[in-house]
Formats: sequence, structure tokens, C-alpha cells
Amino acid sequence: MATDKTRAVGVDIGGTGIKAAIVDLQKGTLLSDRVKVATPLGAEPKDVLGAVLEVLEKLGVDDDAIPLGVAFPAIVKSGRTLSAANVSKAWIGFEAEKFFEDGLGRDIHFANDADVAGVAEMRYGAARDADGLIILTTLGTGIGSAMIYNGVLIPNSELGHLQRAKHGKDAEAFAAYSAMEREALSWEQWTERLQWYYSYVEFLFTPDLFIVGGGVSKHGDKFLPLLRLNTPIVAAVHRNNAGIIGAAALALATDEPRVARSATPLESVPGNLPG
Repeated sequence: MATDKTRAVGVDIGGTGIKAAIVDLQKGTLLSDRVKVATPLGAEPKDVLGAVLEVLEKLGVDDDAIPLGVAFPAIVKSGRTLSAANVSKAWIGFEAEKFFEDGLGRDIHFANDADVAGVAEMRYGAARDADGLIILTTLGTGIGSAMIYNGVLIPNSELGHLQRAKHGKDAEAFAAYSAMEREALSWEQWTERLQWYYSYVEFLFTPDLFIVGGGVSKHGDKFLPLLRLNTPIVAAVHRNNAGIIGAAALALATDEPRVARSATPLESVPGNLPG
């Protein structure tokens, strides 16, 4: 097993891109350039594995000398992926963690992508000193979500799949950043959809803080000030790198309770100790 407790690799698998970097676990910053490749068309398991091998090769990581965490856009329970909103349906009920470990020839920590982004913001970012219920949403190909209550992650919340009764579609089909791009919406038009979404989530959960992640969070000044909510809403500090950083932060937790398998205190994450 690796003995280096100060750095790890995070791989963030998304519906359109797969990103990876080496992360400083003390600071929550990237130690390497971020490597990115396109998610293979259809996102079949063997093709996604090949793309992950490619990004690791580009990083120069070819053995288990450095811990590895992998984030994936699906419900993850006991190492199995139970959903497939923006990837191949072959992932439903799939032994994904074992598949990646066998294919990579090493142990990994495997978790839901939005959950690990929440861990990154809790450990190193916008939620670090926040109490109560924090809901992070990632706006991209879909809408991912992470719910954290007083330092405990409630895994696999999947709030992007709330139903929009008027149209009979998931919320993410209506309000994800991909909808803005697909329908050529203005920032103002898209924000109207976000207003519906966040108002609905706010009504259901009465959170203490919303955090907005995903690539579009770097443009937060164009839409966040337009939202009218009772809950404070801020951009993720780590923007589109939160998934990489969170996956890396959990990479040393392979012998501890998995955050994405049960509600796990974030104090158990390596490096997340008082002081």
C-alpha cells in the first residue's frame, strides 16, 4: 500500500469529459496540470476504462505508488452503479468498482461524482465553516447533488431527477447547463429555469446554504445574482475541479467506511482533522 499521505490522484468521470490531476491533500489544490479527454461516445464500461487509463498515462501515474479516487455520475452503493442518466445503461447494477480495480490493476476509492464534489467543498471550499444542511448542485450535462448535514454526507441524493410535473421530465432535462446550450437560452432565460429548480429544492429541504458547482460556476456572476431565494447561494470555490479534488481526498479511505456507501462523518476523511 502507498505510504504517501499528502497527495493522491482524483479522476472525475462525467457525461461529456473525463478529468484527472494529482492533488495536494493538505491544501486541496492541484499539484499537476489537469488532464482531460472526451467521454467515449455511448460511455460503455470498457471504453470508459480505456479513457481512464489514458488520462492516468498522461499524468504519468502507472502504478499504486499514489492513492487513486474515482468519481462517477451514478448512484453508487457497495461498489455497484445503480443508475445511468448520462452514460450507457450497461452501468445499471454493474460491479463498477471491481471492474475499475481489475482493469487498473490497483485498489481505488469509487464514489458518486456530486458527492465527492461536496466533500471537496466541505473540506477545502465554500462549505468548510458552514453548519446545518448544505446542498451542493453541479450544473453540467445533468444536475448532480450532494447533501451534507453538520459534517455528515447523505449519499446519492440525486436531486437532479426531481420531476417537473408540467413537462413530465426530470429537472436536469429542463434546467441543467446542457439545456441552456442545447436550446440556445440567454443567461436570463436559463436563470428562470434555475429559479424554479432552486425554489423547489428550497421548499422541500429548507437548506442553510446552496453551493453551485460544475463548469458553469465560473460564470456565477452572470446568473447567481438573478436568483431570488431565502437561502444563500454561492459558487463552489473549486469550480469544475471539485470532483477531482474530492475523489482524491477520499482516495486514502479504502480501509474505512465508504462515504458513498453510508452516511459517513467527513472527519473520517484523511486530512480532515481538527486543527
